[in-house]
Amino acid sequence: MKILCLSGSLRANSSTQIVLNQITSTTLDDIEFVVYDNLGKLPHFNDSQEVPEAVANFRKALTDSDGVLIVTPEYAFGVPGTLKNALDWVVSSGELVNKPTAVIVASTGGENAMHALLLTLRAISANISEKSTLLVSFIRSKISKTEVTDGDLKLSLQRTVNDLIGNIRTVQP
Repeated sequence: MKILCLSGSLRANSSTQIVLNQITSTTLDDIEFVVYDNLGKLPHFNDSQEVPEAVANFRKALTDSDGVLIVTPEYAFGVPGTLKNALDWVVSSGELVNKPTAVIVASTGGENAMHALLLTLRAISANISEKSTLLVSFIRSKISKTEVTDGDLKLSLQRTVNDLIGNIRTVQP
């Protein structure tokens, strides 16, 4: 099983990257976490007939995955621009239609980004269960410079990933 992981932050040492590292370092039988790190290389969305190569590669990564895990901060009370741009590129192409998807927002607040991101993902028909979402407010108090230090957060992350895996297993033939 392949889970494509998207980080809404482009910084290598961001809080969301620390959360994503915690998740992807977990060894699970038959689960492969693939971190897509080219969101910042996608061109600005335009609805042209010609699909740029970077967009085609992103769409293929989504198609080749069994599920998607998005871990993002909240920027200016919303979804980071690079993440929203990437999602805009798949609105009409369908790679996320019925694709099991989990969303983790890790920020100081995060409620607005969670709401906006779920609206976008539901508009493109991603398959998101209620237990596949996790809002982690005050993230800086739950991590060090390199790792998740909060035990309750570690358990919540594992539960969210386990729910995503369960969703994937229910939609696979």
